[in-house]
Amino acid sequence: MKTDEMWKVSTGKGVKVAVIDTGVNPDTPSLRGQVLAEEVPRAHAYKATEDYEGHGTTMAELIAGTGAGGGLKGLAPGAKVVPYRIAMKGLDKAEAEKAPDLADAIRAAAESDVKILSMSFTNDLADDEVLEAVKYAHSKGKLLIAGTGNDAEGKNLMGYPAAYPFVVGVAASDESGKVAKFSEHGNYVDVAAPGLNMPAWCDNTFRSYCDLGGGTSSATALTSASAALIWSAHPDWTANQVLNSLIDTAGRDWARDDPSTYLGYGLIRPRKVLEDKAYDPGPANTDPLARENATGVLDGAGDPVAASSTAPSADPSKDSKDSKETPDGQAPAAASDPETTDGTALWVTLGAAAAVLVIGGGAFAVYRSRRSA
Repeated sequence: MKTDEMWKVSTGKGVKVAVIDTGVNPDTPSLRGQVLAEEVPRAHAYKATEDYEGHGTTMAELIAGTGAGGGLKGLAPGAKVVPYRIAMKGLDKAEAEKAPDLADAIRAAAESDVKILSMSFTNDLADDEVLEAVKYAHSKGKLLIAGTGNDAEGKNLMGYPAAYPFVVGVAASDESGKVAKFSEHGNYVDVAAPGLNMPAWCDNTFRSYCDLGGGTSSATALTSASAALIWSAHPDWTANQVLNSLIDTAGRDWARDDPSTYLGYGLIRPRKVLEDKAYDPGPANTDPLARENATGVLDGAGDPVAASSTAPSADPSKDSKDSKETPDGQAPAAASDPETTDGTALWVTLGAAAAVLVIGGGAFAVYRSRRSA
């Protein structure tokens, strides 16, 4: 991505990203001054700055970390983070009951001046209340981004909220551009970003970083940061235009109107938008995901999946011990061959100064698996 060149154009300044996750610790060296906890409505702010796992803080750093104190420097270090803490696996039942429902968190973010909602988690149960909240956020001009999930080697169930209409579903790739073998696939995959061998806070003590393998969580954070870079450079654009620019410039060697079930429209390359001062983002009111939203969700085999309510509440993890809603950064660090790309590299360095994400772009060679097949 040539981040040093991109940062001469945009660092994400002026853009706020809602990180809906396990909470965000604002006191890590990399996030000091980056977290706007005071902007979370009081009714939805329960322990928003107490991260019970470390996952939400990692995502926030990948988006807007400054790199101070040897911490992670995110892709959009000029952006700000607004934290929402929801109940996921790892939170005990008593605390889960106090956490805001996912639908409420989405609605609260939609009613604020946050531009991007970053959701690095999945649930295999659809929920009508969450769906309505997603539609509401879309109607308010927000860009919603979520990971597709890490269970492709298992059941490859639909990963919600990524599979809802109007949500950008993000797959994970390795440093060469191959889709990760754990990255779930289907017609709800819209774009891809690096998501393997990523550093993350080891746990909620925030003493050190670990290589936890990565996942579509990290890919989601990088996509959210990419959107922040573009929106900062073009503050008059709509969410549709920001997303359209990411899709239009994504690295792929297949037709845009024939997206992949593994990598969607390709690997994001925000640099291609930022370096072109005359870039045309398309119509302000045209939804780039209109075809997918009209068709409905299909799984990797091309079979329809109903988005009906099967969960007992807007946050299924509160009601069912079998809920699959979980931060999706726990996958093994491995990649497979269903789809490959070449010329793309991701380096993450942890040193005395800072950790800097550098993502390269290039040509793409892909094993054919198309939504139209």
